[in-house]
Formats: sequence, structure tokens, C-alpha cells
Amino acid sequence: MALPAATISLFFSSAPALADLKLCNRMSYVVEAAIGIDDKSATATRGWFRIDPAACRVVAQGTLAADRYLLNARALGVYGASPIPQNGTDTLCIAPENFVIAAARQCRAGQTPAPFTQITPTQADDGNLVAYLAEDSEYDDEQARLAGIQRLLVIAGYDAAPIDGVDGPKTQGALAAFLKSRGLSADIVQSPNFFTTMIDAVQSPSSTGLTWCNDTRHKIMAAVATDDGKVVTSRGWYRIDPGKCLHPDVTGQPKQIFSFAEAVDGENRTVKYKDKPLNWGGAKELCTRESKFEINEQGDCGSRGLAPIGFAAVDMSGGGKTLRFAMP
Repeated sequence: MALPAATISLFFSSAPALADLKLCNRMSYVVEAAIGIDDKSATATRGWFRIDPAACRVVAQGTLAADRYLLNARALGVYGASPIPQNGTDTLCIAPENFVIAAARQCRAGQTPAPFTQITPTQADDGNLVAYLAEDSEYDDEQARLAGIQRLLVIAGYDAAPIDGVDGPKTQGALAAFLKSRGLSADIVQSPNFFTTMIDAVQSPSSTGLTWCNDTRHKIMAAVATDDGKVVTSRGWYRIDPGKCLHPDVTGQPKQIFSFAEAVDGENRTVKYKDKPLNWGGAKELCTRESKFEINEQGDCGSRGLAPIGFAAVDMSGGGKTLRFAMP
């Protein structure tokens, strides 16, 4: 699956601040949101609020009286390299897990700076104020939910492409196959917890395709490369949380697959074990970069400002392969 560029679109007007603030997700990703509250000389942040496609969540209660409200959003790690670019003009502090930061303009240990975008929500029919997270596709709620299901089906190894929020025999066939493989009934699709069920499935070992599983206590960032006989394409980075598994997006029928992974700390610095980087790679040198990447030309990495890294060849002759990353 190729992750399309997604943008955060915030629809707003000058509605009076009289009620709770809700964030509604019209994206095809399960997202986690953080809000910033800027009031005179004090700025606080709070996160993370998980919001499924086509769902809403109250992120601030009561009369909204602050000078400004700001937003940062991220997709879950299961989607691989972050598909949601952030281009806000305010830089505020966040933390990896659930957090409340009272003085959010000066980051302390365990906190990192992140861009926030100012929002001015609209007033909904229920009296609450609402801001929408949306993609360029401009899904409505029904389309966003279906596109979210399609995206997770593709990650889990089922052919539900294209991810367009349009129902049809291909999507229904992929969904039926997914439900059957997990022993689930059709009515669970409409349950409020269906996205949790799908994400749990995606983060479990699979009998088809490549699966990475993180058996360490560290966060792991991984990259995959495919050789189709003509071009070798490297792609990363994918975040694999401790105790979780992830299926990288490998499309088509490549002749060879390669893998590289490394453990990182809370500030994304490489973890060392016995004075050596804790990573899992091999002898195949391919190009990477620090940020999200997809690279089709593998020669002269250094001269092009890229970092050469040794990838390991993955034996896919059995139809599926699970690589488990564990402490030495």
C-alpha cells in the first residue's frame, strides 16, 4: 500500500465559544490528537485523544474562553511512516504517551517540540463546537469509515484497493475474507470497537506477506525494500511499538524483499547494547534518510545526501515470514 499525502483540513467560522469542543475525524486513518490552549501568557497542551474514522471526541469541556486553540494530530504507528504532514506555525511541547503539559513552550526531559495549527471551530447542531480533520479526498462520515476499513484491510494483506471510500464487490470480498480468517461475524463491522478489532489483527503475526514483531521494551523503527527484477525500492520508516507487530506495505509480487530495523529511545536516538547500536540488518547496502522516504535509485547514497544502511534479505519462499526483533 502506498500512503497518499494527507492533509489536515480545518473548517471554521467565527461562532461564539459557548460549549464543549469536539474533534471529528473524516480521515481514513485512526488518529491521535493533541490540543494546545493558549491563554494570554500561558500555553498548555494535552494529548493524546484517539479518534476513529467517522467518530468525534470531546477534547475540551465547558465554555471556551482561551485566546487560541491549537491542534496537532498523528496517525497510529500501524500505518507506518506518518501520512499526516504537520505544518503549523506554533511549536509546542508533546510527550510520547498521554500527557498534560502546563508550560508547553519550553520542553523538558521526555518532551519534544511539535508544530500546532490554530483552529477556530464551528458551532454544531447540538450546541457543541466542532473542528474536522479531513483529507484531500474530502470524505463524508460514511466514506471516511469505509476508507478507514479499506486501508486496514490492505495493511492486513487483503486486496481492498483502491482506498476510496466507495463500496463494491472487491471491498466486500476482502472484508468477508478478513472476518472469516478471524472467526468474526458480519455484525461486528457496525460495532463501535471494530477499528480496535482490525488494528489488533494488523498488529498480529500473519501467515501471508512480511510481518515485523517487536519483542523488546524499546520502540523500533523499520524499513523495507523490494526488488521487482528491475528496480530496488527502499521505504521507511515504520514505527513498531513494544509488544506489537506490523505488516509493511509490500505491493505486487517482488522477487526479493529486504528488511532493516533499529531500536530507538523516546527522543528517536538509536539505542545501544554493549556499546553497539541495537539493530537488525544484513549485507545488502541500500539508501535511506532520517525522515520518511521512498527511494528508487540505490547507487551513490552518500553523494546524494542519503544514508547507506545494510538490509537483510528475507526468505519469503513459504508465502509468509515473521521477523521477531528481540534483545540479544
